[in-house]
Amino acid sequence: MDGDDDVLILWWYLRRMRRKRCRKRRQHWVHPILRDRFSTGTFETLMGELRNDEAKFFNYFRMSFSSFDDLLGRISMDIKLQDTRFRECICPQQRLSICLRYFASGCSFKELHYSYRVGISTISKIIKETSVIIWKRLCTDFMKLPDTEGEWEAIANGFETKANFPHCLGAVDGKHIRIIKPCHSGSMFFNYKDYFSFVLLAVVDSEYRFIYISIGSYGKECDSTILKNSTFWQKFNDGSLNIPNPKPVHETIHEEMPYVLIGDEGFSLTPNLLRPYGGTHLDHEKKIFNYRLSRARRYVECVFGILANKWRILHRPIDLQIETAINVIKACTVLHNFVRDKDGINLQQNPISMETSEETGPFPRRPHPRPCRGGPTANIIRRAFAEYFSSDLGSIPWQETAI
Repeated sequence: MDGDDDVLILWWYLRRMRRKRCRKRRQHWVHPILRDRFSTGTFETLMGELRNDEAKFFNYFRMSFSSFDDLLGRISMDIKLQDTRFRECICPQQRLSICLRYFASGCSFKELHYSYRVGISTISKIIKETSVIIWKRLCTDFMKLPDTEGEWEAIANGFETKANFPHCLGAVDGKHIRIIKPCHSGSMFFNYKDYFSFVLLAVVDSEYRFIYISIGSYGKECDSTILKNSTFWQKFNDGSLNIPNPKPVHETIHEEMPYVLIGDEGFSLTPNLLRPYGGTHLDHEKKIFNYRLSRARRYVECVFGILANKWRILHRPIDLQIETAINVIKACTVLHNFVRDKDGINLQQNPISMETSEETGPFPRRPHPRPCRGGPTANIIRRAFAEYFSSDLGSIPWQETAI
Protein backbone atom coordinates (compact mmCIF):
# COMPACT_ATOMS: atom_id res chain seq x y z
CA MET A 1 0.00 0.00 0.00
CA ASP A 2 2.90 2.34 0.75
CA GLY A 3 4.21 1.88 -2.78
CA ASP A 4 0.81 2.71 -4.24
CA ASP A 5 0.58 5.83 -2.08
CA ASP A 6 4.00 6.95 -3.25
CA VAL A 7 2.96 6.50 -6.89
CA LEU A 8 -0.19 8.55 -6.33
CA ILE A 9 1.75 11.31 -4.60
CA LEU A 10 4.31 11.39 -7.40
CA TRP A 11 1.54 11.47 -10.05
CA TRP A 12 -0.21 14.33 -8.24
CA TYR A 13 3.08 16.27 -7.92
CA LEU A 14 3.97 15.86 -11.60
CA ARG A 15 0.46 16.87 -12.64
CA ARG A 16 0.63 19.98 -10.49
CA MET A 17 4.02 20.97 -11.90
CA ARG A 18 2.76 20.47 -15.44
CA ARG A 19 -0.21 22.78 -14.76
CA LYS A 20 2.10 25.44 -13.38
CA ARG A 21 4.26 25.31 -16.49
CA CYS A 22 1.25 25.45 -18.80
CA ARG A 23 -0.44 28.23 -16.88
CA LYS A 24 -0.01 31.56 -18.60
CA ARG A 25 1.78 34.04 -16.44
CA ARG A 26 -0.15 37.20 -15.67
CA GLN A 27 1.55 40.11 -17.36
CA HIS A 28 -0.18 42.88 -15.39
CA TRP A 29 -1.87 43.00 -12.03
CA VAL A 30 -3.88 45.95 -13.35
CA HIS A 31 -3.88 46.44 -17.09
CA PRO A 32 -2.49 49.81 -18.25
CA ILE A 33 -5.79 50.57 -20.00
CA LEU A 34 -7.63 50.20 -16.71
CA ARG A 35 -5.06 52.24 -14.80
CA ASP A 36 -5.96 55.22 -17.00
CA ARG A 37 -9.59 55.11 -15.88
CA PHE A 38 -9.34 58.23 -13.73
CA SER A 39 -7.95 60.31 -16.60
CA THR A 40 -9.40 58.94 -19.85
CA GLY A 41 -12.45 56.89 -18.81
CA THR A 42 -15.87 57.79 -20.19
CA PHE A 43 -17.22 58.75 -16.79
CA GLU A 44 -14.41 61.22 -16.10
CA THR A 45 -14.34 62.75 -19.59
CA LEU A 46 -17.99 62.72 -20.62
CA MET A 47 -20.04 63.18 -17.45
CA GLY A 48 -19.13 66.83 -17.03
CA GLU A 49 -19.99 67.65 -20.63
CA LEU A 50 -23.32 65.82 -20.40
CA ARG A 51 -24.22 67.89 -17.35
CA ASN A 52 -24.02 70.97 -19.56
CA ASP A 53 -26.57 69.66 -22.07
CA GLU A 54 -29.87 68.37 -20.70
CA ALA A 55 -31.02 66.83 -23.99
CA LYS A 56 -27.79 64.85 -24.43
CA PHE A 57 -27.87 63.79 -20.78
CA PHE A 58 -31.43 62.52 -21.18
CA ASN A 59 -30.51 60.67 -24.37
CA TYR A 60 -27.52 59.01 -22.70
CA PHE A 61 -29.10 58.00 -19.37
CA ARG A 62 -32.81 58.07 -20.36
CA MET A 63 -33.59 60.45 -17.50
CA SER A 64 -33.05 64.08 -16.53
CA PHE A 65 -30.44 65.59 -14.21
CA SER A 66 -32.86 65.79 -11.31
CA SER A 67 -34.10 62.23 -11.75
CA PHE A 68 -30.56 60.89 -11.91
CA ASP A 69 -29.59 62.75 -8.74
CA ASP A 70 -32.78 61.63 -6.99
CA LEU A 71 -32.13 58.01 -7.92
CA LEU A 72 -28.50 58.29 -6.82
CA GLY A 73 -29.58 59.68 -3.47
CA ARG A 74 -31.95 56.76 -2.93
CA ILE A 75 -29.40 54.00 -3.61
CA SER A 76 -25.97 55.57 -2.99
CA MET A 77 -25.57 54.18 0.54
CA ASP A 78 -26.37 50.65 -0.69
CA ILE A 79 -23.88 50.64 -3.57
CA LYS A 80 -21.12 52.63 -1.90
CA LEU A 81 -17.86 50.74 -1.27
CA GLN A 82 -14.91 51.56 0.95
CA ASP A 83 -11.48 52.50 -0.32
CA THR A 84 -8.53 50.35 0.72
CA ARG A 85 -4.80 50.87 0.91
CA PHE A 86 -4.38 49.11 -2.43
CA ARG A 87 -7.09 50.59 -4.60
CA GLU A 88 -9.62 53.37 -4.86
CA CYS A 89 -13.17 52.06 -5.16
CA ILE A 90 -15.60 52.96 -7.94
CA CYS A 91 -17.85 55.74 -6.67
CA PRO A 92 -21.67 55.26 -6.48
CA GLN A 93 -22.23 57.80 -9.26
CA GLN A 94 -20.04 55.86 -11.67
CA ARG A 95 -21.59 52.52 -10.67
CA LEU A 96 -25.05 53.91 -11.37
CA SER A 97 -23.84 55.42 -14.67
CA ILE A 98 -22.48 52.06 -15.85
CA CYS A 99 -25.71 50.30 -14.90
CA LEU A 100 -28.01 52.83 -16.57
CA ARG A 101 -25.89 52.92 -19.71
CA TYR A 102 -26.05 49.13 -19.93
CA PHE A 103 -29.85 49.27 -19.65
CA ALA A 104 -30.18 52.17 -22.09
CA SER A 105 -27.86 50.95 -24.84
CA GLY A 106 -27.96 47.17 -24.59
CA CYS A 107 -24.23 47.07 -25.23
CA SER A 108 -22.00 44.25 -24.07
CA PHE A 109 -19.83 44.18 -20.97
CA LYS A 110 -16.76 44.36 -23.21
CA GLU A 111 -17.92 47.60 -24.76
CA LEU A 112 -18.45 49.13 -21.33
CA HIS A 113 -15.09 47.69 -20.29
CA TYR A 114 -13.25 49.64 -22.99
CA SER A 115 -15.22 52.87 -22.65
CA TYR A 116 -15.39 53.14 -18.85
CA ARG A 117 -12.03 51.35 -18.38
CA VAL A 118 -13.40 49.02 -15.73
CA GLY A 119 -12.80 45.27 -15.59
CA ILE A 120 -15.40 43.00 -17.21
CA SER A 121 -15.92 41.01 -14.01
CA THR A 122 -16.32 44.28 -12.09
CA ILE A 123 -18.95 45.51 -14.56
CA SER A 124 -20.79 42.21 -14.25
CA LYS A 125 -20.86 42.58 -10.48
CA ILE A 126 -21.98 46.22 -10.72
CA ILE A 127 -24.92 45.33 -12.99
CA LYS A 128 -25.95 42.43 -10.80
CA GLU A 129 -25.84 44.34 -7.50
CA THR A 130 -27.20 47.68 -8.71
CA SER A 131 -30.20 46.08 -10.44
CA VAL A 132 -31.28 44.45 -7.20
CA ILE A 133 -30.84 47.68 -5.23
CA ILE A 134 -32.79 49.77 -7.77
CA TRP A 135 -35.76 47.42 -7.55
CA LYS A 136 -35.56 47.17 -3.77
CA ARG A 137 -35.48 50.94 -3.21
CA LEU A 138 -38.04 52.01 -5.83
CA CYS A 139 -40.69 49.29 -5.95
CA THR A 140 -42.55 50.38 -2.82
CA ASP A 141 -42.89 53.98 -4.05
CA PHE A 142 -43.20 53.60 -7.81
CA MET A 143 -44.83 50.19 -8.33
CA LYS A 144 -47.16 49.90 -5.39
CA LEU A 145 -50.25 47.86 -6.09
CA PRO A 146 -53.43 49.90 -5.38
CA ASP A 147 -55.05 48.75 -2.16
CA THR A 148 -57.95 51.14 -1.70
CA GLU A 149 -61.17 51.67 -3.62
CA GLY A 150 -60.23 55.28 -4.31
CA GLU A 151 -56.99 54.30 -6.05
CA TRP A 152 -58.74 51.69 -8.19
CA GLU A 153 -61.51 54.14 -9.09
CA ALA A 154 -58.90 56.72 -10.16
CA ILE A 155 -57.47 54.14 -12.59
CA ALA A 156 -60.95 53.33 -13.88
CA ASN A 157 -61.72 57.03 -14.38
CA GLY A 158 -58.54 57.36 -16.43
CA PHE A 159 -59.58 54.59 -18.80
CA GLU A 160 -63.10 56.00 -19.08
CA THR A 161 -61.81 59.48 -19.89
CA LYS A 162 -59.05 58.51 -22.32
CA ALA A 163 -60.32 55.27 -23.85
CA ASN A 164 -64.10 55.52 -23.29
CA PHE A 165 -64.10 52.20 -21.47
CA PRO A 166 -65.75 52.48 -18.03
CA HIS A 167 -65.02 50.24 -15.04
CA CYS A 168 -61.63 49.17 -16.43
CA LEU A 169 -59.01 48.60 -13.72
CA GLY A 170 -56.13 47.80 -16.04
CA ALA A 171 -54.98 46.31 -19.32
CA VAL A 172 -53.08 43.03 -19.04
CA ASP A 173 -50.73 41.34 -21.50
CA GLY A 174 -47.46 39.42 -21.66
CA LYS A 175 -44.15 40.19 -23.36
CA HIS A 176 -41.48 37.63 -24.19
CA ILE A 177 -38.03 38.73 -23.03
CA ARG A 178 -35.51 37.21 -25.45
CA ILE A 179 -32.57 35.44 -23.79
CA ILE A 180 -29.65 33.21 -24.72
CA LYS A 181 -30.60 29.59 -24.08
CA PRO A 182 -29.82 28.71 -20.44
CA CYS A 183 -27.71 25.62 -19.88
CA HIS A 184 -29.59 22.37 -19.19
CA SER A 185 -32.98 24.07 -19.62
CA GLY A 186 -34.27 21.84 -22.39
CA SER A 187 -37.26 23.40 -24.12
CA MET A 188 -38.73 25.10 -21.04
CA PHE A 189 -37.78 28.60 -22.24
CA PHE A 190 -38.49 27.93 -25.95
CA ASN A 191 -41.62 29.81 -27.00
CA TYR A 192 -44.02 29.60 -29.93
CA LYS A 193 -42.12 32.39 -31.70
CA ASP A 194 -39.12 30.02 -32.08
CA TYR A 195 -36.68 31.66 -29.68
CA PHE A 196 -35.79 31.35 -25.99
CA SER A 197 -37.43 33.70 -23.54
CA PHE A 198 -39.07 34.23 -20.20
CA VAL A 199 -42.33 36.13 -19.84
CA LEU A 200 -43.01 39.59 -18.44
CA LEU A 201 -46.72 39.74 -17.59
CA ALA A 202 -47.93 43.24 -16.78
CA VAL A 203 -51.05 45.12 -15.75
CA VAL A 204 -50.91 48.81 -16.70
CA ASP A 205 -53.05 51.91 -16.27
CA SER A 206 -54.04 54.68 -18.67
CA GLU A 207 -50.97 56.74 -17.69
CA TYR A 208 -48.64 54.17 -19.31
CA ARG A 209 -47.44 52.97 -15.92
CA PHE A 210 -47.01 49.46 -14.59
CA ILE A 211 -49.48 48.60 -11.83
CA TYR A 212 -48.25 45.05 -11.36
CA ILE A 213 -45.73 42.73 -12.98
CA SER A 214 -45.05 39.01 -12.88
CA ILE A 215 -41.73 38.05 -14.41
CA GLY A 216 -39.69 34.92 -14.91
CA SER A 217 -42.21 32.35 -16.13
CA TYR A 218 -41.00 29.92 -18.77
CA GLY A 219 -41.33 31.07 -22.36
CA LYS A 220 -43.41 28.02 -23.23
CA GLU A 221 -46.20 29.11 -20.87
CA CYS A 222 -49.18 31.10 -22.15
CA ASP A 223 -50.24 34.46 -20.73
CA SER A 224 -53.56 33.19 -19.44
CA THR A 225 -51.97 30.41 -17.39
CA ILE A 226 -49.37 32.79 -15.91
CA LEU A 227 -52.08 35.23 -14.85
CA LYS A 228 -54.35 32.57 -13.36
CA ASN A 229 -51.42 31.05 -11.44
CA SER A 230 -50.54 34.39 -9.84
CA THR A 231 -51.65 35.29 -6.35
CA PHE A 232 -52.54 38.73 -7.75
CA TRP A 233 -55.37 37.06 -9.64
CA GLN A 234 -56.40 35.10 -6.57
CA LYS A 235 -56.49 38.24 -4.44
CA PHE A 236 -58.22 40.16 -7.24
CA ASN A 237 -61.06 37.64 -7.15
CA ASP A 238 -61.37 37.05 -3.39
CA GLY A 239 -61.67 40.74 -2.49
CA SER A 240 -58.28 41.18 -0.83
CA LEU A 241 -57.38 44.13 -3.07
CA ASN A 242 -60.45 46.22 -2.14
CA ILE A 243 -61.82 46.26 -5.68
CA PRO A 244 -64.82 48.64 -5.87
CA ASN A 245 -68.24 47.05 -5.78
CA PRO A 246 -70.27 46.86 -9.02
CA LYS A 247 -71.90 50.16 -9.96
CA PRO A 248 -73.97 51.51 -12.86
CA VAL A 249 -71.84 52.83 -15.70
CA HIS A 250 -74.18 55.79 -16.19
CA GLU A 251 -76.43 57.72 -13.85
CA THR A 252 -79.51 56.90 -15.95
CA ILE A 253 -78.79 53.15 -15.92
CA HIS A 254 -79.81 51.07 -12.92
CA GLU A 255 -78.02 47.86 -13.89
CA GLU A 256 -74.80 47.41 -11.90
CA MET A 257 -71.63 46.52 -13.82
CA PRO A 258 -68.50 45.01 -12.21
CA TYR A 259 -65.00 46.44 -12.44
CA VAL A 260 -62.86 44.35 -14.77
CA LEU A 261 -59.46 43.85 -16.36
CA ILE A 262 -59.17 43.65 -20.15
CA GLY A 263 -56.93 41.45 -22.28
CA ASP A 264 -56.52 40.04 -25.76
CA GLU A 265 -57.61 36.70 -27.24
CA GLY A 266 -54.86 34.90 -25.34
CA PHE A 267 -56.82 35.21 -22.09
CA SER A 268 -59.94 33.28 -21.16
CA LEU A 269 -63.19 35.14 -20.57
CA THR A 270 -64.11 35.42 -16.88
CA PRO A 271 -66.42 37.70 -14.89
CA ASN A 272 -63.39 39.81 -13.91
CA LEU A 273 -61.51 39.77 -17.23
CA LEU A 274 -62.98 40.68 -20.61
CA ARG A 275 -61.55 39.63 -23.94
CA PRO A 276 -62.72 40.47 -27.49
CA TYR A 277 -65.34 38.52 -29.36
CA GLY A 278 -63.72 35.90 -31.57
CA GLY A 279 -64.40 35.25 -35.24
CA THR A 280 -64.65 37.36 -38.35
CA HIS A 281 -68.41 37.46 -39.01
CA LEU A 282 -69.48 39.67 -36.13
CA ASP A 283 -72.56 41.84 -35.87
CA HIS A 284 -72.27 45.60 -35.41
CA GLU A 285 -72.67 45.44 -31.63
CA LYS A 286 -69.79 43.00 -31.21
CA LYS A 287 -67.58 45.02 -33.55
CA ILE A 288 -68.25 48.13 -31.47
CA PHE A 289 -67.28 46.23 -28.31
CA ASN A 290 -64.07 44.90 -29.85
CA TYR A 291 -63.16 48.38 -31.04
CA ARG A 292 -63.69 49.94 -27.62
CA LEU A 293 -61.80 47.15 -25.89
CA SER A 294 -58.86 47.54 -28.29
CA ARG A 295 -58.74 51.28 -27.53
CA ALA A 296 -58.23 50.51 -23.86
CA ARG A 297 -55.99 47.46 -24.37
CA ARG A 298 -53.53 49.38 -26.55
CA TYR A 299 -52.11 51.01 -23.42
CA VAL A 300 -50.34 47.83 -22.39
CA GLU A 301 -48.90 47.42 -25.89
CA CYS A 302 -47.70 51.03 -25.82
CA VAL A 303 -46.08 50.51 -22.42
CA PHE A 304 -44.10 47.55 -23.74
CA GLY A 305 -43.01 49.64 -26.73
CA ILE A 306 -41.95 52.58 -24.55
CA LEU A 307 -40.11 50.25 -22.18
CA ALA A 308 -38.16 48.52 -24.95
CA ASN A 309 -37.25 51.73 -26.77
CA LYS A 310 -36.11 53.49 -23.61
CA TRP A 311 -34.14 50.56 -22.15
CA ARG A 312 -32.69 48.96 -25.26
CA ILE A 313 -31.29 45.99 -23.44
CA LEU A 314 -34.69 44.56 -24.47
CA HIS A 315 -33.80 44.91 -28.17
CA ARG A 316 -31.36 42.00 -28.11
CA PRO A 317 -31.10 38.56 -26.50
CA ILE A 318 -29.97 39.00 -22.91
CA ASP A 319 -26.77 37.05 -22.29
CA LEU A 320 -26.97 36.79 -18.50
CA GLN A 321 -27.85 34.16 -15.96
CA ILE A 322 -31.61 33.82 -15.59
CA GLU A 323 -31.71 35.27 -12.08
CA THR A 324 -29.62 38.27 -13.10
CA ALA A 325 -31.65 38.80 -16.28
CA ILE A 326 -34.85 38.83 -14.24
CA ASN A 327 -33.37 41.41 -11.85
CA VAL A 328 -32.34 43.58 -14.82
CA ILE A 329 -35.88 43.55 -16.25
CA LYS A 330 -37.35 44.27 -12.82
CA ALA A 331 -35.08 47.29 -12.54
CA CYS A 332 -36.07 48.48 -16.03
CA THR A 333 -39.79 48.27 -15.27
CA VAL A 334 -39.55 50.18 -12.00
CA LEU A 335 -37.25 52.75 -13.65
CA HIS A 336 -39.92 53.16 -16.34
CA ASN A 337 -42.44 54.20 -13.66
CA PHE A 338 -39.81 56.32 -11.91
CA VAL A 339 -39.02 58.31 -15.04
CA ARG A 340 -42.72 58.69 -15.92
CA ASP A 341 -43.44 60.18 -12.51
CA LYS A 342 -40.36 62.39 -12.35
CA ASP A 343 -39.93 63.54 -15.96
CA GLY A 344 -43.38 63.12 -17.47
CA ILE A 345 -44.14 61.89 -20.96
CA ASN A 346 -42.49 64.24 -23.45
CA LEU A 347 -39.48 65.56 -21.58
CA GLN A 348 -37.05 63.93 -24.01
CA GLN A 349 -38.42 66.01 -26.87
CA ASN A 350 -38.95 69.25 -24.95
CA PRO A 351 -35.31 70.33 -24.56
CA ILE A 352 -34.81 69.98 -28.32
CA SER A 353 -38.17 71.66 -29.31
CA MET A 354 -40.19 47.20 -13.02
CA GLU A 355 -39.47 37.32 -6.94
CA THR A 356 -36.87 35.35 -8.63
CA SER A 357 -38.29 33.21 -11.38
CA GLU A 358 -41.86 33.91 -10.39
CA GLU A 359 -43.62 37.17 -9.58
CA THR A 360 -42.14 40.50 -8.69
CA GLY A 361 -45.28 42.17 -7.51
CA PRO A 362 -46.17 42.52 -3.83
CA PHE A 363 -47.04 38.82 -3.58
CA PRO A 364 -44.97 35.65 -4.14
CA ARG A 365 -46.00 33.16 -6.80
CA ARG A 366 -48.18 30.34 -5.50
CA PRO A 367 -49.74 27.29 -7.17
CA HIS A 368 -53.27 27.84 -8.38
CA PRO A 369 -55.86 25.52 -9.93
CA ARG A 370 -56.03 25.27 -13.69
CA PRO A 371 -58.09 28.19 -15.06
CA CYS A 372 -61.59 27.54 -16.34
CA ARG A 373 -63.93 29.47 -18.59
CA GLY A 374 -66.09 32.14 -17.09
CA GLY A 375 -69.32 30.49 -18.19
CA PRO A 376 -72.63 32.25 -18.75
CA THR A 377 -71.96 34.94 -16.13
CA ALA A 378 -68.89 36.22 -17.98
CA ASN A 379 -70.76 36.23 -21.29
CA ILE A 380 -73.64 38.17 -19.73
CA ILE A 381 -71.22 40.79 -18.40
CA ARG A 382 -69.50 41.15 -21.77
CA ARG A 383 -72.84 41.41 -23.53
CA ALA A 384 -73.94 44.13 -21.10
CA PHE A 385 -70.82 46.17 -21.92
CA ALA A 386 -71.42 45.61 -25.64
CA GLU A 387 -75.02 46.80 -25.37
CA TYR A 388 -73.96 49.89 -23.45
CA PHE A 389 -71.31 50.82 -26.04
CA SER A 390 -73.86 50.46 -28.85
CA SER A 391 -76.50 52.54 -27.06
CA ASP A 392 -76.87 56.29 -27.29
CA LEU A 393 -75.48 56.72 -23.76
CA GLY A 394 -72.23 54.89 -24.41
CA SER A 395 -71.61 55.72 -28.06
CA ILE A 396 -68.94 58.06 -29.43
CA PRO A 397 -69.99 60.60 -32.11
CA TRP A 398 -67.42 59.38 -34.66
CA GLN A 399 -67.72 55.74 -33.63
CA GLU A 400 -69.99 54.77 -36.53
CA THR A 401 -67.43 55.76 -39.14
CA ALA A 402 -64.48 54.30 -37.21
CA ILE A 403 -65.76 50.72 -37.32
